[in-house]
Amino acid sequence: MNFERNDPCWCGSGKKWKKCHYPAMPKTQLSEQALFYLKEFNILLKTPEQIEGIRKACAITAKILDQLCTAARPGVTTLELDQLSRKLHKEAGVIPAPLGYGEPPYPKTICTSLNEVICHGIPDTRPLQDGDICNIDVSCIREGYFGDTSRMVTIGKISPKKKLVVDVSYECLYRAIAVAKPGVPISAIGQVIEDYATSKGCSVVNQFIGHGIGLSFHEAPEVCHHYNNNQIPMAPGMTFTIEPMINAGVREGVIDPIDHWTVRTKDGEPSAQWEHTLLITEDGAEILTLL
Repeated sequence: MNFERNDPCWCGSGKKWKKCHYPAMPKTQLSEQALFYLKEFNILLKTPEQIEGIRKACAITAKILDQLCTAARPGVTTLELDQLSRKLHKEAGVIPAPLGYGEPPYPKTICTSLNEVICHGIPDTRPLQDGDICNIDVSCIREGYFGDTSRMVTIGKISPKKKLVVDVSYECLYRAIAVAKPGVPISAIGQVIEDYATSKGCSVVNQFIGHGIGLSFHEAPEVCHHYNNNQIPMAPGMTFTIEPMINAGVREGVIDPIDHWTVRTKDGEPSAQWEHTLLITEDGAEILTLL
């Protein structure tokens, strides 16, 4: 199985491999399985050297997230959390991956998604207050390698409905991690998540998904959290996120027509999300963003 220098790069940049990631990934470093996954599925199975770089990026990402969650208290604005994030990224010598990403360019270094916001909430001057739930999402780049993780924080006493989605999304993440291992189809992740979420009366967002990560912010494979038929087997060297977004009401989200980033539940019911970056190993999965 050959992966030619003039083929489109696996990262989705639209460039030829030789003009994009080829210099960082000589063919001589790739096993037959890695060449097969690149050619057939556009999935990069990482080398030991790349895994070490990704592991270091993930460790810093997890540390920054932990510090931001500790700082999230009543009266603190999400803009203040973003300002702290900028300071922490600078001190660690890493780059916040979301800043300037996409179209229109994302304006902040983190995402802070409160209450009915499913994802991509932009930090602003609203103070956190009793009864809020907030997902803080951190992604950073260290020496060209990416890490990505998020966590829910609860402020004061929250409603039973908010507690439900926070707890269900957490359980969904760890049930999905438990089935992640070589030879298991990627669809098993969505199967276990939607089975559990619906059993608790919740819905699973299907507009946004997990993704490969490591040498780029978003790589193959796509990792759906809902029922799907992705039969690509997981394989050692895969690195990707699992980040189930769980709603108390309907699964549909509406993108803000003004900022073009913030996604809110269609019915205004609360939503929650937890996220880790994983490495598929020879016998299971390693959570790279676990402190």
